[in-house]
Amino acid sequence: MEHAHAHHEHDAHHQHHDSDHGTGDGHGTGHGYGHGKASWAMAAKATLHCLTGCAIGEVLGMVIGTALGWGNVPTMILAIVLAFFFGYALTLRGILAAGVDLRTAVRVALAADTLSIAVMELIDNGVIALWPGAMDAHLADALFWIVLAISLALAFVVTTPVNKWLIGRGKGHAVVHRYHR
Repeated sequence: MEHAHAHHEHDAHHQHHDSDHGTGDGHGTGHGYGHGKASWAMAAKATLHCLTGCAIGEVLGMVIGTALGWGNVPTMILAIVLAFFFGYALTLRGILAAGVDLRTAVRVALAADTLSIAVMELIDNGVIALWPGAMDAHLADALFWIVLAISLALAFVVTTPVNKWLIGRGKGHAVVHRYHR
């Protein structure tokens, strides 16, 4: 009898542990964000979230770099740093609003967004760097905005499957969704 009671408590602990992580079935598929199912819509939403932060950082970095008369390399570095900053900041905002402490929220944001933002920035800045004349285009030039739009669209297309893969394995934005109840 004692053994059966202990076994029941053990099972209850695992069920509670699984529900804490949005994986009520024990297989990580609760809310569609754990191991297994990851829809393209979920991946696109996560990528769009990432794209928003990246776009804010990219444009702000270009504006600041241009206003300060910086060259292409320091301006691009600033834009990348700001893209990561704003990408993480948007995620942190949502996690903190769920009542999570700052330390945990930072760890979750880093785990959720780092690969997504890195892939997005690699594609985005790669297109800009390789597009003839794009690095020398100014904010007032149509070429700047056209290439930026194309590079962000391509980054979205490339990063969405990465996010789908991450979410399907309980990583990336799947981690963030565990805190949205």
